[in-house]
Amino acid sequence: MQVVIAGAGLIGAALAYALSKRGAQVTVVDAAGPAAGATGRSFGWINASFFADAAHFRLRAEGIEAYRRLNADLEIPVDWAGCLCWEEKGPALEAQAQALRDLGYPVDILSSREFRALEPDVRPPDQALRFRSEAATDPALLTHALLQASGARLMLGCRVGGIEHAHGRVTGLRIPGGVLPARQVIVAGGTGSTALLEPLGVALPMLHRPGVIFRTQAVPATLSHVCVSPDGEFRQLANGQILMPTAVSHQSDTSDALAARPDVLADEACRRLQAILPSVPLRWQDVALAARPMPQDGLPVIGACGPDGLFAAVMHSGITLAPVVAEILSAEIAGQISNAQAAMVAPYRADRFQSG
Repeated sequence: MQVVIAGAGLIGAALAYALSKRGAQVTVVDAAGPAAGATGRSFGWINASFFADAAHFRLRAEGIEAYRRLNADLEIPVDWAGCLCWEEKGPALEAQAQALRDLGYPVDILSSREFRALEPDVRPPDQALRFRSEAATDPALLTHALLQASGARLMLGCRVGGIEHAHGRVTGLRIPGGVLPARQVIVAGGTGSTALLEPLGVALPMLHRPGVIFRTQAVPATLSHVCVSPDGEFRQLANGQILMPTAVSHQSDTSDALAARPDVLADEACRRLQAILPSVPLRWQDVALAARPMPQDGLPVIGACGPDGLFAAVMHSGITLAPVVAEILSAEIAGQISNAQAAMVAPYRADRFQSG
């Protein structure tokens, strides 16, 4: 089984690894390099506390379990310390906790004293939720680790000009110098996926969702959890830097344009962060802008589409979903997808966007 993947972000890397475990010969093609796009500018939070509906929750919860399976199989950069969340307060916080418990998600409600014991440098809220099962990863390091472990061939600096097809089946990718033959092609190119799929009759309308994220200068060990406050989400990296998207509630951010320059947004967000961490002197060191790959309805696109041999894997929250999508899509390509796996991705087929 020979498979070509267009895209060397975390989704493409996870697919390369999962397919290689099934004996596939995998080639990954990318115009830039591993994790050079949205993957390398992601917050890296692995969670199911954010979800659109019950089916989306189940997929995200299985995403966490897929990370545990991957972690048992391969040494990967994942921190399982969990998450503290106090975006809501009072009855709204309790309702959030109950909704997650009703779905079977482990949730604790912490008092201010209990919170302070876990994160002494954070200005404590009256109450907070603790999600013990959640984690964080360095998406760029994880991408490189998966690509290396996969043994896949990498073709970098090669922009995909299109997908060749004949007699109802894909035949290859157009790249500089000619056509790379392929019988199975996976489009995992983030926001660039639409242009590759549309000529083959596969509609993939995307929202424009620019995202800005910044890192502070390194500070002594301060934070132990992913923290989700009313003023933003933040966590500390292994090198001491604190990472924070500039948008409050960045996972559900619906802004289609930046309100200001990235440096101005970073200034404002860093001031909010300083108020949360009053005893830690903070200055932001670098800021990055990314185009988040979000299909029109905000939900993932996963699976076969268009001519035989063509597959798509395009989504926001790709950090949480990459390992489980790779498990399911590699099984589908190998003709070994289970009924449970098929049901899990049934709501996310690309044909939901097709007209007529």
